[in-house]
Amino acid sequence: MVSRVIPVDEFDLVIFGGTGDLARRKIFPALYRRFHRGQIQPGSRIMAAARREFDAQAFREFLADSLREFMPADDMASADMSRFLELVHYVKLDATGSEGWSDLAQWIRNGVVQAYYFSVAPSLFAPLSQRLSKSKMITPNSRVVVEKPFGRDLETARALNAELATCFAENQIYRIDHYLGKETVQNLMAVRFGNVLFEPLWNAQYVDHVQITVAETVGVDGRGAYFDGAGTMRDMVQNHLMQLVCLIAMEPPSAFEPDAVRDEKLKVIRALRPVAPDDMVRGQYNGNGEYESFRDEVGNPKTRSESFVALRLGIANWRWSGVPFYLRTGKRLGARMSEIAVVFKDPPHSIFAPQEGRRGNVLAIRLQPDEGISMRVTIKEPGPGGMRLIEVPLDMSFAEALGPAATQVPDAYERLIMDVIRGNQTLFMRGDEVEAAWRWTDPIVAAWNARSDAPRPYDCGSSGPYEAQLLLDRDGRRWRGITV
Repeated sequence: MVSRVIPVDEFDLVIFGGTGDLARRKIFPALYRRFHRGQIQPGSRIMAAARREFDAQAFREFLADSLREFMPADDMASADMSRFLELVHYVKLDATGSEGWSDLAQWIRNGVVQAYYFSVAPSLFAPLSQRLSKSKMITPNSRVVVEKPFGRDLETARALNAELATCFAENQIYRIDHYLGKETVQNLMAVRFGNVLFEPLWNAQYVDHVQITVAETVGVDGRGAYFDGAGTMRDMVQNHLMQLVCLIAMEPPSAFEPDAVRDEKLKVIRALRPVAPDDMVRGQYNGNGEYESFRDEVGNPKTRSESFVALRLGIANWRWSGVPFYLRTGKRLGARMSEIAVVFKDPPHSIFAPQEGRRGNVLAIRLQPDEGISMRVTIKEPGPGGMRLIEVPLDMSFAEALGPAATQVPDAYERLIMDVIRGNQTLFMRGDEVEAAWRWTDPIVAAWNARSDAPRPYDCGSSGPYEAQLLLDRDGRRWRGITV
């Protein structure tokens, strides 16, 4: 089975912050892979804009080295690499000054899609937007891509929305969350809304609870100054995990169309109940002989920012009333794992004798490291000896089910950048959606700050603070995947 590649229209893409870490690790590799697979037409052009001193050839050499560093050797075809580098240009540009803007304005073409990728700090969103407007580079064909963090609270998110709105219409603004570009996340919508099997069971009558885990084995990875001020609640829960909750809990949209999908996600965020103090846990990892502590990595021995968050959420609507959603995410945990688990209730009456260790049906959506979807069901254990029940997975691993095609599935940035060029905003957050997420998040952060309690310590390689386990233990449930 071979995935069909549909070329996009010609475009001019400007990557502000084009020499930065995100551009090198994610954006340019994504663009090269789409070019290598035939989705980007040779008439398209890419401009990197940054403050470093490069001429065109020096930047292409710099970019080639970056691609070799961050891409598998199997993806590197020398002929394609040369042709891709010919599409790439460079301009030295001052985001807050005048240098480089006239050169960039002359380079931009009318009549093609003009995409501006702000791979820069949020403090530069407004200056860049104003300069683009002043240089007459914003047209009806223009789109702007902005990365998280989109604000650090409701007030700053509103200010960023207002600043972008002075130059761009809402349908031109693409607030990117790479989790929504993951193949399995989109398959969640296909499983829910494309199969009559699941949607009738997707409610409080049949679902016992939902678990969402995003566990990382790495630390702050050179982002210490950012994490000291932000913490995991702002970095992961307000955006990535919030979006996963929305996709699980949303009502069926009227169509798979941008505003219809985002309208339903917004309803979920607005229906989230306030989180009680006993339903939230923050943590910080301790150091050991192999790894530094969170405090040492961020360079602040007194920091109260968190590297781990666990929450018990409730949704105030008919579909999910009484169904807890358990969220957990953190760094330096015992396994790299991202999973959504929908745990169904047991039958109302069992004709079988109770058996130790038997569990109910679970639909598990694995986002990483091995993307796939599995459904655990109860069957009789083969062989004589009576009716012994066991659980077995009905497993769909992408690599096994799709064969070689699974290795060609675009990563999140590949898909999302191509959606920008197509003008498809379905997988991007709308301004009111971002503000609603901060409106729910801010009271949680404010409550932590008001209590001045220190995050709970946990060991590197563990499942997080013991208190996070208690969130489920007191409800008679247990976390999946990572053991204490």
